[in-house]
Amino acid sequence: MNDDTATGWTVLNDAHEALRTAVRGVAAGDWDRPTPCAGWNVTQVLQHAAGDQLGFAAFITGGPGPSEDPFAPSGTLSASPSAVAEEAMKASADAWATVGKDDQEVAVPVPPGKLTASLGAGACALDAAVHAWDIAVATGQPSPLTPALARELMPVATAIVEPLRAYGAYAAALGAEDGDGDVAALLRYLGRRPDWTA
Repeated sequence: MNDDTATGWTVLNDAHEALRTAVRGVAAGDWDRPTPCAGWNVTQVLQHAAGDQLGFAAFITGGPGPSEDPFAPSGTLSASPSAVAEEAMKASADAWATVGKDDQEVAVPVPPGKLTASLGAGACALDAAVHAWDIAVATGQPSPLTPALARELMPVATAIVEPLRAYGAYAAALGAEDGDGDVAALLRYLGRRPDWTA
């Protein structure tokens, strides 16, 4: 998805498409599989990712946020996986569509609570994209995180992730290794092993 008709933000559209692709690719028996998010199975990562998208939407619109704590996902979905994902992404897309490209302060659920519009949309996209990768690699799918998307998200990550590590939202960064491409560099910065397997 390279236009910006859904959200007004190409990077967020691309991240949502990555999450959509990953969720659709999960086989029925794979929702309990372990993921790169230690202690969480695939269902819980989806709940977390959906909750985060709803959180961004709520901060922008003042509407309702997620029904449960995204950092303590129950592992029980309220609807089908695709429905959970699509509802959250639609709320996020609708909210971001109301944000002007030049807005200097947009309320967001990450420190410091307000970001420029482009950085805020990038933060929302980063969350969707990295959890799309988590779901995909946990279930034997190809990575939906493309080098182009990773390149676009890396400056966002370096701008927002450090304060989030203190809350446990991201693990400590891993050192770069020879041969790392854009995707591997982003994953290592976010504390993930690019070669992770269950």
